[in-house]
Amino acid sequence: MKTGQELILATKVYAKDDTLRSWWCILSTSALLVAAFVGTLLDIPIGLRIASSLLTGLLILRFFVIYHDQQHHAILPRSKAAEGLMRVFGMLSLSASSVWRSSHNHHHNHNSKLRGAHIGSFPIMTKDQFLKSPPGRRFGYLFIRHPLTIMFGYVFMFIYGMCINPFLNDPKRHADCLISLILHIAIGIGLYLFGGWTALILGQTIPHLIAHSIGSYLFYAQHNFPGVSFSDNAGWTYEKAALESSSYLRTSKIMAWFTANIGYHHIHHLNAKIPFYRLPEVLRELPELQAPKTTSLLPWDIARCLSLKVWDVEAQKMVGMRDLKSGLKA
Repeated sequence: MKTGQELILATKVYAKDDTLRSWWCILSTSALLVAAFVGTLLDIPIGLRIASSLLTGLLILRFFVIYHDQQHHAILPRSKAAEGLMRVFGMLSLSASSVWRSSHNHHHNHNSKLRGAHIGSFPIMTKDQFLKSPPGRRFGYLFIRHPLTIMFGYVFMFIYGMCINPFLNDPKRHADCLISLILHIAIGIGLYLFGGWTALILGQTIPHLIAHSIGSYLFYAQHNFPGVSFSDNAGWTYEKAALESSSYLRTSKIMAWFTANIGYHHIHHLNAKIPFYRLPEVLRELPELQAPKTTSLLPWDIARCLSLKVWDVEAQKMVGMRDLKSGLKA
C-alpha cells in the first residue's frame, strides 16, 4: 500500500485536463444555468418559476465547484478565455478571484493545522483555548459555526466574508470584491424593476440562498465531521491532512453531479490538480483511497457534523456543547 509521497505521486497520472470535456462541462452548465434563470422570469405558472429558481441555485452550486477547479488550474490551466470567464463568474457568485484563490490556496496548505487553519475555512479552537477565552471571543467563534450562520451563508460567508471584509481590509488588492458586491446589487435592482419582488426573490435571492447555504455547509462538513483529526504544526503532513482531515461525502449520483464531485474531498486535497470529473476514477483505481472517513447529506449526519464545536487535545477528537458546558461550570 502506497503512503506519503509515493501515494501523492501515484495520483499525478490523473492530474491531466481533457480540454474538450472541461469546455463541455462549462458550456453545458452555463446553458442550463441561463435557461433556468430565464425560467424564473417568464410568464408561466408560479410552480414552474419556483422550480426554475431551485434549479438555478443548484446550477450556481455546480458552476461554483467548476470555478473552484479552474482556480486550482485543474481544468483549462492555459486558457485565457476560461480564466476570463471564471473571473466574471467569481464576481457574479460573490467569490471574486483575488480573495478566493489566495484564501483557498492557504486552506490547502494549512488544512487541519490548529494554527493558521482559519483562513479559507472555519476556525478551530481547542477545548482549553475556548474555555480560557473571554465571552465575546467565545460568542464570535460559536456564531461562525452556528447552523443558522451556515444556512445563511449567502449573507455571512459570501456577502460579508468574501466581499465586504476583504475589500475593507485591503481595498487595492481586493477591488474585485467591491465590483462583485456592486454587480450583485445592480442585478437585484434590475430584477426588481423588471418584474417586481417576485423576479428579485425567484431570480436572485432564492438561488443564492440555496447555492451559498449548501456551499457553506460543504466547506464545513469537509473538515468538521466525526473522526476528523487536527494536529499542531510539528505533527502535520500534507498526506495526513488529506486522508484524516478531509471527508468523503457520500451522495446520490444526481447530487454528485450538482456538486461536481466535490464530495471526493480527501482525493481533492491529496492532489488539487485532478479535474473534478476524474475523481471517481481515482477512487476506483487506488485502493489506498477506498477507506476514507465519510459523512453524507442525510439529516442525522448533518446533525452530527454541526454538533461539533472544538478540538479536545486529550481525547483527540472534536466535541460538542455538552463538553464545553461541563468545562465552563468547572
